[in-house]
Formats: sequence, structure tokens, C-alpha cells
Amino acid sequence: MSILRIDSSANTEDSITRALTDRIIAQLGDSDVVVRDLAQEPLPQITHTWAVARATPEADRAPEQAEALVESDKLVAEMMAADTIVIGAPMYNFSIPASLKAWIDLVARVGVTFRYTEAGPEGLVKGKRVILAVASGGVPAGAPVDFNTPYLKTVLGFMGMDDVTIISADALATDPEGTVASANKAIDALASTAKAA
Repeated sequence: MSILRIDSSANTEDSITRALTDRIIAQLGDSDVVVRDLAQEPLPQITHTWAVARATPEADRAPEQAEALVESDKLVAEMMAADTIVIGAPMYNFSIPASLKAWIDLVARVGVTFRYTEAGPEGLVKGKRVILAVASGGVPAGAPVDFNTPYLKTVLGFMGMDDVTIISADALATDPEGTVASANKAIDALASTAKAA
């Protein structure tokens, strides 16, 4: 099994989401894991050149346009090659970290990871399992002010990834030990389900 692990916490030490993604990877067993650490290796923001390049047929792209898409092409290839995608997504100000949004902007590409048809949009990234490891001080996953997990499920689903499991430690400000223990229990159950399948 090939796994793409994406960490987006700015905290590179004592990060809850990093600890959760560590545990998820360990529980999934022997796998080929590609690690994309968005804090250690920040991605570029999309630019005018990038936006024009992605809408220009490959044969017609100028050299600078082709260069602008190199990183995006690499990220898309990583995502396409993975059987399972594990994403560490802490909640920052009710939403996802800017580093994770940059990754999404670079992989959500019309004609590559989704397309528009007469029947509506169609995701082109299919057959993937996605596990989200989320953490927040006190906003429960799915709460009215949680703009983290609903957004991730929406944008991933838009690209065709609708098999999404959420592992949540969402009471860190009030019950850090309890919420992490609950998340770890969910990870253990997730691993058992995967082995049974």
C-alpha cells in the first residue's frame, strides 16, 4: 500500500496532529510512505503565471508557464500514486492552516484532478482512502463554526475522494488527555477495520 502523508501543523515539536499522523501510519502497517511536510518545506502560492499556465494547453505553454506548473505537477503525481492519503490538519482560526490551503490550490486543477461535464463537475482522483487527523482547542469537528473538516471533505470530494475518515482531538483546551485518548482509540479501531477488510 502506498501512503501520502501530509503534515501542516506549524508546530514541529509536540504537535498533536503530527502525533496522530505518526500513530495512523504506524497502525496501517508496512507501507511505502511519501511524506510531504508543509511546515518544513512550504509550498509557493499560486500566481498569475500559474493560473494562466494551468488553463493553457500543454503544447502551447511558454517556458515560464511550464516552469510554474512543475511543483503542482509533482504534487498531483504524489496524490495520484497514493492508495491512502493521511492529512494532519489542525484548526487555525476555525479553518485549515494556510500551508494546507496552498497544497489544495496546487492540486485542485481543472482537467487534471476534476473536470466539468454536462452532468456537472466530476472528480478525477478516485479510489483513494483519506484519513484526516484534526485537532482544535475546543471546537468539535462538525460544529457550526468548524470550517476545517467540512471544507476538507468538500474539496477532497470535489476531486473524487469521498472515502474520508476523520480522527479528531477537538477538546485540547479543556481535556487534552481525554481527547487524545479518544482519538487514539479511533485510530486503533480504524486499523482493526482495515486489517479485517
